[in-house]
Amino acid sequence: MKKHLIWILPTITGSVIIGLWYAIIVIGGQPDYVLPSPWQILQACVTERHLLVPAALRTGFAAIVGFVAAVGGGSLIALLLASSRWVKMSFYPWVLVMQMTPLIVLVPIFVLWFGEGLPSITAITFGICFFPVVANTTMGLVSTDKNLLDLFKMSNASFTQEFFLLRAPYALPYFLTGVKIAGTLAPIGAITGDFLAGTASTYAGLGYLVQNYRSQIMTAELFAVAFVGCLIGFIFVAAVNFVHWYLLHNWHESSLKAEH
Repeated sequence: MKKHLIWILPTITGSVIIGLWYAIIVIGGQPDYVLPSPWQILQACVTERHLLVPAALRTGFAAIVGFVAAVGGGSLIALLLASSRWVKMSFYPWVLVMQMTPLIVLVPIFVLWFGEGLPSITAITFGICFFPVVANTTMGLVSTDKNLLDLFKMSNASFTQEFFLLRAPYALPYFLTGVKIAGTLAPIGAITGDFLAGTASTYAGLGYLVQNYRSQIMTAELFAVAFVGCLIGFIFVAAVNFVHWYLLHNWHESSLKAEH
């Protein structure tokens, strides 16, 4: 019964929300350009599919490229920071400085460096996804159980053995947590990047469609873009969660407890 509740309860809640939505429209007399009905939004998804589908694919591609680059680059930086206490003390504060820098300020710089379109959108996505990977992976690599480290040293284990057989597995849950956070942020970063640096001629993604529909006060279409963006986010997070489960479910206690 509990398994069925996972689907039944959200369905009931969603039905109530839609009912309240229609009630607000009818009772409040809200015009369509202020609050379109769910049916109008669904119609907008269908009528605008010739724009929404290509834009979603472009935004999804930018999200994947930025996400993969952030995971790869963030992992390498984390390995560097965890390699030595002195290296971490020297460079980690500057990583935090970069993290605290408002990304929107850097957007014009990215456009100057890379030009409008996909390169800048990817750079913005990278900037949003990069720091969770660095922070979590570094934390995992430097948090390895000291008793286990002493055991490996007593066993005359090489650096390679210590890293691949102890530090990397110990840090894997931390790394995957950072990846999950980055996966949640990647579609947001791609849409934001497209909104700020996208162009109609070279790379019209969902963010550019938002600007186009907003200028024409096409509110139902704006909701349709939001729905498609949400769908991309769900797909992204589902894929990352699957990887997280696949790598941990056979041995890590957090996944074993979740399954029971």
